[in-house]
Amino acid sequence: MNKIIAIANQKGGVGKTTTAINLGASLAYFNTRTLIVDFDPQGMATSGLGIEKTETGGIYGAMMDGKDPREYMKPTEIDNLYLSPCSQELAGIEAELYSQENREYKLKAVLQKLKKFFNFILIDCPPSLGFLTINALSAAESILIPVQTEFFCMEGMPELLHTLDEVRKYFNPSLKIEGILFTMYDERTNLSKQVVEEIKNSLTGIIYETIIPRTVKLAEAPSFGKPILLYDIKSKGAQSYLNLAREILST
Repeated sequence: MNKIIAIANQKGGVGKTTTAINLGASLAYFNTRTLIVDFDPQGMATSGLGIEKTETGGIYGAMMDGKDPREYMKPTEIDNLYLSPCSQELAGIEAELYSQENREYKLKAVLQKLKKFFNFILIDCPPSLGFLTINALSAAESILIPVQTEFFCMEGMPELLHTLDEVRKYFNPSLKIEGILFTMYDERTNLSKQVVEEIKNSLTGIIYETIIPRTVKLAEAPSFGKPILLYDIKSKGAQSYLNLAREILST
């Protein structure tokens, strides 16, 4: 199995980077070679894995300078898990891409060189629809959509699905929805339950069974530069991401 998955949502704060880090770690835990591409200029996946954001290089160097992407890959504390880190240059890449030929396919060209080395490549996208996200969706075979179980996230679903239709139309006709993942679920509130039920009723067949709970441990782990599996493998958050990895591996 060799799969490139973009983890994306136009709305920020939905658990996108948390999912990239912890799903990547969980897939690697099951002996699959996994690469996380930190494609968000904020570099949170890089710092969340305990790796310093550099001034130059990273995924930017591979896209814009034609460097071998393997030159910039970093191993992590988890066997089989690697990171293509964010560098400070990524913050200005959208302006640079504007005048480039094939600007929507720069990342795709890089990841096609890497695909044979990994079972999974996970792209952590920025929370916007600029050239970075377009590049990620053009490079990916599928998109995993984290959805926070709150009212405004439910309201944004039609807009997000419209965006995917536009991407398919102009850039990547074969882009599929890998799945919709409910995150930050609080079983004590009726609102969380209501959001889950309403989205399940309207979007059947693409919702993961696994639901990621809102937990203190998941929130704490990035500040220690560790995936939840290394921070507290027995926690609800760790077990949920392991279950998500099992779901993905079973399809």
